[in-house]
Amino acid sequence: MFSLLPRKRPAFTLIELLVVIAIIAILIALLVPAVQKVREAAARTQCINNLKQIGLALHSFHDANKRLPPGAATDSPPFGVSGGGWGSSWKVYILPYLDQNALYTMWQFNGSSGYNNANNYPLVGSGTLTLAVYRCPSSALPAYGPYNNVSGANGANTEMMGCYVGIMGSAVGTGTVTVSACCDTGGSGISSSNGALFCGSTVTLVEITDGTSNTWLVGEQSDHTRDVNGNPILGAYGPLTSQGPHGWTMGCSSMNGSTQTERVFNCTAVRYQINQIGIVTNATTGTAGVNQNTGANFPLNSKHPGGVNVCFADATVHFQTNATPLTTMQALSTIAGNETVTFDQ
Repeated sequence: MFSLLPRKRPAFTLIELLVVIAIIAILIALLVPAVQKVREAAARTQCINNLKQIGLALHSFHDANKRLPPGAATDSPPFGVSGGGWGSSWKVYILPYLDQNALYTMWQFNGSSGYNNANNYPLVGSGTLTLAVYRCPSSALPAYGPYNNVSGANGANTEMMGCYVGIMGSAVGTGTVTVSACCDTGGSGISSSNGALFCGSTVTLVEITDGTSNTWLVGEQSDHTRDVNGNPILGAYGPLTSQGPHGWTMGCSSMNGSTQTERVFNCTAVRYQINQIGIVTNATTGTAGVNQNTGANFPLNSKHPGGVNVCFADATVHFQTNATPLTTMQALSTIAGNETVTFDQ
């Protein structure tokens, strides 16, 4: 005799449940790296676009002024009125060509413009201004860093951390100088005037006889300086970069790149491999000690796997791998070295 009641369906066994969970875990494990790769690809593309905009802005400045902006400047002619002091970086001079004319118009080039209160109050503290074009989306640096100049504050204010650095040349060869006056430990490495953007530079594209397609103009510095274990090195003023705690606006205080006696901000002279780690941070290495606040020789670095993006003097952007020989890097960082080089494109 057959029952008319519906038969009960058996439930999942424990083994079946574990198999389903394992399959889901495998799918997630496969999916997460793919998503990360897509995100990094998008971030790298945005970084390339940032550098492309910067390169075109530098060219627009050149078209208007018949020269590139100074890599770093003091507020003396032709970069400002006769105020001297710590002037502004190249990043300030190209603001009108990055749709930031309102900010540039209010800037006062009349004495320590790189950090005076009138210029920098709109940039620090609550409501800190962020210029996306100066930030790599993949950057490991904090979005804001300590800023120790407004009203004499020491790290009490914050300012956007920039991720791009002007190439002032190579740390070897003609036009290099050991900068001896700096901060607590007495030095900040080797500066240079054999590149396109250095302290007091007025370089024209015609002067780049190595060819604009063979010369670095701006590179990435969007990661921490790291120790031998790959851990970030933090100084008394925060992350160690060429920006320092004085911000992306800071320039220099001496005009001649080959005879200067002070630091240069927002520029670097090529001395180390791309993404090099394990550099002892002190005056001799040019990466500043823990009591210093900048140096002349921080390596180009990024969180992009395998290398960094670099804008060339023809405004093209190329990815340079960690394997790029240092001699090639030094050749690409000078404007008139007459070297023959091959590089990743």
